[in-house]
Amino acid sequence: MQQVNRPDPAPSRWAYRFERLMLTPLFRKVLRVGVPLALCVAAGAIYLSDEARRDALALKVAELRHEIETRPEFMVQLLAVDGASTGVEEDIREIFPFDLPVSSFELELEQVREMIVGLPAVADADVRLRQGGVLVAEVTEREPVAVWRTRDGLVVVDAEGVSLADLRHRSDRADLPVIAGEGADKAVTEALRILQAAAPLADDMRGLVRMGERRWDVVMQRGQRIMLPESEPVRALERVIVLNEVQDMLARDLMAVDMRLAARPTIRMNEAATEEWWRITKISSGAE
Repeated sequence: MQQVNRPDPAPSRWAYRFERLMLTPLFRKVLRVGVPLALCVAAGAIYLSDEARRDALALKVAELRHEIETRPEFMVQLLAVDGASTGVEEDIREIFPFDLPVSSFELELEQVREMIVGLPAVADADVRLRQGGVLVAEVTEREPVAVWRTRDGLVVVDAEGVSLADLRHRSDRADLPVIAGEGADKAVTEALRILQAAAPLADDMRGLVRMGERRWDVVMQRGQRIMLPESEPVRALERVIVLNEVQDMLARDLMAVDMRLAARPTIRMNEAATEEWWRITKISSGAE
């Protein structure tokens, strides 16, 4: 009986290797993801290799972006300024760099905030978008505390010595005390402490003058000066106030009260009082 040769059911060597590869997770992931992705990238590169196609695609993207950015819900229609005086609000609107309405995508809120804070009269600001297309700027203004008399005129300053505005007339801010002298704006905090201590003399006081950028003189209405020391000026002024309350010292013919040497205060009489003192001295000497 003749034997029939049947085909070998075992896979070939290459089929066996392919089946082994298909059992590898990484190979299957490459086939499912890597190959399609590579084909897509290649197709996109071929398509974008033409400059006209690239320009057309960029134009289409720009048009789509413009359509989205200029939708009514993204447009800023109004600028609202809260917490600012009329003059500061006018300054903010004048320097606002956008013409309304404008897309909110074109606004840099931090840039707008820094622009507002850059105004001399503004201490801080918060800028945010509110529903309804309103850009809100909440402003905290610097508080004026004194009028600084300079060679160029009168300037309103805050507690940090920042110049806020120019004044034409002293009467425009008669509610504020006057400081003068070179460097007075750098020592406003100390000047405020002195002015607070000088409250009992407020009715007869004209203001403070910075001397040599080191110390203060208190100037009275009659031209008298209380010359304060460089260190502890408030304590020295308090001593003068006590003497004035006890002896009514400032009502006399004095030109200056020199407190620069704490251990040896000095009183300077005016010219008329000096002449009268010499006259009385001569009379007293002749009588003897």
